[in-house]
Amino acid sequence: MPRNHPRRFRLGIAALAGAALAASPLLAVPAFAASTGVVINEAYVNGGSAGATYLNKFVELYNPTTATIDLSSMSLQYRSATGTVNPTGVLPLTGSIAPGGYYLIQGNSNAANGAALPTPDASLTFSFAGGGGTLFLANQTTPLTTPATGSLVNNPAVVDLLGYGTSNTFETSVAAAPSVTTSMNRSAGLDTDVNSADFGLAAPTPQNSGGEAPPEEPEEPEEPSGPAVPATIAEIQGTTDTSPLAGQTVVTRGVVTASYPTGGFNGYVIQTPGTGGSLDLATHTASDGLFVFSSATVPQATIGAYVEVTGVVSEYQGLTELTVASDGLAVLTEAVTPPAPAAVALPSDPAQRESLESMLLAPAGDYTVTDNYDTNYYGSVVLTAGTEPLVTPTSVTEPGSAEYTALVAANAAAAVTLDDGASTNFNSAANKSKPLPYLTVENPVRIGAAVTFTGPVVVDYRFGAWSLQPTQELTPANAATVQPATFENTRTAEPLDVGGDATVASFNVLNYFSTTGDELTGCSYYTDRDGDPVTVNSGCDARGAAEQEDLDRQQAKIVSAINALDADVVSLEEIENSSRFGLDRDASLAELTDALNVAAGAGTWAFVPSPEAVPAGEDVIRTAFIYRAAVVETVGDSVIDDDTAFSNARYPLAQAFQLVDGGESTRFLTIVNHFKSKGSGIGEDADQNDGQGASNASRVRQATALVEFADGLVTDTGIDRVLLSGDFNSYEKEDPIDVILAAGYTDLGEATGKKSYAFDGAVGSLDHVFASQAAAADVTGTDIWNINSVESIALEYSRYNYNAVNLYSADPYRSSDHDPVVVGLALREDAPVDPGTGLPGTGLPGTGAPGAGVPAPGAAAGSAGSGRLAATGTDAAPVLFGALALLVLGAGMALRRRRSA
Repeated sequence: MPRNHPRRFRLGIAALAGAALAASPLLAVPAFAASTGVVINEAYVNGGSAGATYLNKFVELYNPTTATIDLSSMSLQYRSATGTVNPTGVLPLTGSIAPGGYYLIQGNSNAANGAALPTPDASLTFSFAGGGGTLFLANQTTPLTTPATGSLVNNPAVVDLLGYGTSNTFETSVAAAPSVTTSMNRSAGLDTDVNSADFGLAAPTPQNSGGEAPPEEPEEPEEPSGPAVPATIAEIQGTTDTSPLAGQTVVTRGVVTASYPTGGFNGYVIQTPGTGGSLDLATHTASDGLFVFSSATVPQATIGAYVEVTGVVSEYQGLTELTVASDGLAVLTEAVTPPAPAAVALPSDPAQRESLESMLLAPAGDYTVTDNYDTNYYGSVVLTAGTEPLVTPTSVTEPGSAEYTALVAANAAAAVTLDDGASTNFNSAANKSKPLPYLTVENPVRIGAAVTFTGPVVVDYRFGAWSLQPTQELTPANAATVQPATFENTRTAEPLDVGGDATVASFNVLNYFSTTGDELTGCSYYTDRDGDPVTVNSGCDARGAAEQEDLDRQQAKIVSAINALDADVVSLEEIENSSRFGLDRDASLAELTDALNVAAGAGTWAFVPSPEAVPAGEDVIRTAFIYRAAVVETVGDSVIDDDTAFSNARYPLAQAFQLVDGGESTRFLTIVNHFKSKGSGIGEDADQNDGQGASNASRVRQATALVEFADGLVTDTGIDRVLLSGDFNSYEKEDPIDVILAAGYTDLGEATGKKSYAFDGAVGSLDHVFASQAAAADVTGTDIWNINSVESIALEYSRYNYNAVNLYSADPYRSSDHDPVVVGLALREDAPVDPGTGLPGTGLPGTGAPGAGVPAPGAAAGSAGSGRLAATGTDAAPVLFGALALLVLGAGMALRRRRSA
């Protein structure tokens, strides 16, 4: 029987070194306007080579939409890794690709090794290299041409693009080149326009339009090849990551410690009697456990049985195993001392982990959830030793530094996957009816949660990662006895009390679009397990809910979160710019405000209207403000900075507020931001592989322009109490943040010890509230309310009815993918604030810089020795806010234009 190892990947922790974040990883909006929805799903580029799995190279396409797509106007094209002109190979496509269907394109062969592919849907004559190259899926049958400015990446006819290995052309960052036994395989549902993140390496799994797929490895041998050599399990394992007996037929004995007749593993684990327990990893160099691959004998291999097995030793994707035929198992009757779980902490050193491969383990010490993205897909949870999740390197270290490189490596070594004893992809059409393990509404598996092991696990190496397996396939039905761990519930019903006369928050509302996909033409969708559209995939300007019922679910979660946040001013990011749909610019903002008032009471919330003048060519998402009308009121009109630095992002929006029962002395100015995402960039904006992702140069320019904008407002209004809030798409140690800090602002979120975002198995903050010195002196407290980034994506409205387990609830949890930040301000003159503390309630010192981000007279524009671009301040003393300033704020500041030529 062939091995059942369906396609399956995890975004590796090591990808932090070069992976770039999209603005909203969930919605995976394609970068190319011409996209039809078809994607390059898999590419195998070493067919026929010595040791190759398949005789021919291949490219597999996939249609993630709900409509059949005609391919007759499309082509697959190829350019060499060092090519600088047009593609050298073009294959016009024929036929169509069904919804959720595949299309297999067969390539040439390097030699005569490997198995035959399924019947291809198309064949090509040109070759593509194994070490590097670029594959283009194009909306034309003629060769692509490079635009006058830019590269082939910018050609609007490009539907999808895969650059790998040494290629000079790719989406954001290049994908790793595969070996003769692996292919570049797209993670399920992932299209972030980042080749290195979207594609992982795993065993090739070609499939044609008819659903035909070959066995994933040869049939199990019916008879052992050659005489069986007696060997202990430790002798089979050896002291390296490769068995010294690979390829030989051996006979060995062990106690069955885990058995997987269902779930796709098709085998069981045996361990030498009496081994395990208290081990000294310094002297324990060879494992006493072994995985037996044998679908024929696994029904007889019950846990606790003492068995003798005869089979062929091999290394399967890094796991030492014994392949046993139907007559290769004998159950023995003699009494033996059963093995005991090794009572040690799982080491991070790969060699020491290898010495425990396939052994029972009772993990010692503390463990914490550091990633739950794949919990929704494969029933797995990534853990790390200790009491904190892994941290994004550029959140705590300088990009590209030696410390950064060391932390990338340390993160990769520290991660281990707690799996479910199965290879099930719960998001595939065939498996959506199978209930997810681990996750329930009552027991969320949150990043940062403590893990308590309640039973032993098996140390395993599978799918390119070290893992801990339960001793049987885990399902909700057997969880009471099989689930090996429980998770702390770290949810809170509300943020911490930050005090103050008024509170200000920032909230990314995850593409809140009141214009649903079904109101537009051309939209394709992500669908639930019944085929019903849930969210927009591509093909139109909408980015949110597919239909009104989906919008209702999204809105219910956002309303619940914002009302529980209990802030008086909330800056919003990723809300629909309704003018792009021929509506009033504030239409979507007004609809969300109405929904908030239905829940909180009529008149509780108001929104800040758009200024009369707005920049041309705005993005389809925008920033905005809402506020509690009983607590604060606006001062003058809002103002947009249309500096050209923001032409590829969202333009900052500023608004002054004061307490309703206060006066001029209670005024403060808030500027909401949403900088360029990390997901794309060419030229100077290309990913520099220093951890900051693509478009860092753009974000630095935006930070510089923002500081200048804020300085101008301080000069014009006399309000020196300034907060810069929003999604800056920059972690704490990255260049754009340095610009803002160098201008005299303080990152208030840093004092909380919390992070606002989670990506690729680590946490960091992309969302910030920066305070000028005058504002920082009045801060009474700050909190990052972890209700979104740490929750499983399975709880989002966008995953409604994706699985048999209904995880949707109209509560705040996973209302977005970013966490809100909330700040308290003491605004009254008699407020109990000690000016000597700098930042009351946070424990942070003051910045020492005068004014609102304005350097002292004669001070250098940048931080000494930083070697980074810093904002240039202007000398501006505070002025009284009088009638003239009100006039400027109310009328003359409708739109500031700087360096716009």
